Amino acid sequence: MQTIAVLMTVHNRKKETINCLKYLYAQLPVNGFETDIYMTDDGCTDGTAEAIQEKFPAVCIIQGDGTLYWNQGMYKAWLKARTTKDYDFYLWLNDDTTLNPEAINTLLACSYLYQNRSIIVGTTSTTNNKLIVTYGGRMKNRLIIPNSLPQKCDLFNGNIVLIPRHVFNLIGMNDSQFKHALGDFDYGLRAKKKGITSIIAPGILGKCDLHNSLPAWCNPRKTLKQRWKAFRTPLGHNPEEFFVYEYRHHGILSACIHYFTNHLRVIFPKLWKGRI
Repeated sequence: MQTIAVLMTVHNRKKETINCLKYLYAQLPVNGFETDIYMTDDGCTDGTAEAIQEKFPAVCIIQGDGTLYWNQGMYKAWLKARTTKDYDFYLWLNDDTTLNPEAINTLLACSYLYQNRSIIVGTTSTTNNKLIVTYGGRMKNRLIIPNSLPQKCDLFNGNIVLIPRHVFNLIGMNDSQFKHALGDFDYGLRAKKKGITSIIAPGILGKCDLHNSLPAWCNPRKTLKQRWKAFRTPLGHNPEEFFVYEYRHHGILSACIHYFTNHLRVIFPKLWKGRI
């Protein structure tokens, strides 16, 4: 019997979280696998943890204090899983993502095709239109549209990602110095440097709608004070974390340039074109 640890982090999205778990459990048990779910409750105040305990009592809930956000919450869930058992696979799953039928089997089949030595990425579409791709594997800034065959990618969104033990033994966990964003992109690029390929599984494996197209930190309709506050938060465009990411993967020149231009964009957002 092989093992899978599903890793999640949640904060005040009770309805979405319960829905995510409902679709996950609809695919369990996976034949030949024992599956455990580790979920960081990052300071939920809307009754998410209580609802999960009532409806899905087997979920292992790890308590956070509301300051972890996505990446550090995922790190804490992964840390709990790895110290509990030596799992064959780790599955990242966003709580606003619902899995399509056979998604897990598709991920595992794709992993076996690559001898369980690659990261396998699942693609999501909008809730109402499977032709509109929202998250998945990427080449630089371009989101790759899945087809009937596996495809390579350089980095990926962390909505649906299967990581075999071989990859974990080489790369380890996501980097906890990133608070919310960048941990997923960073993981894929770190893996690439170690010779690990990231593979997009065939087809659409889940649903997840896009977030707001124009963040508050660069929205000219917001005041400078509002933009600056949003810019400095984990949900914004935290410049120090982005500097670390850019320096690590693109070099010091790129890191310095983007550090400057991101600050410039906060002050003069109308210099950049974008939907408002």
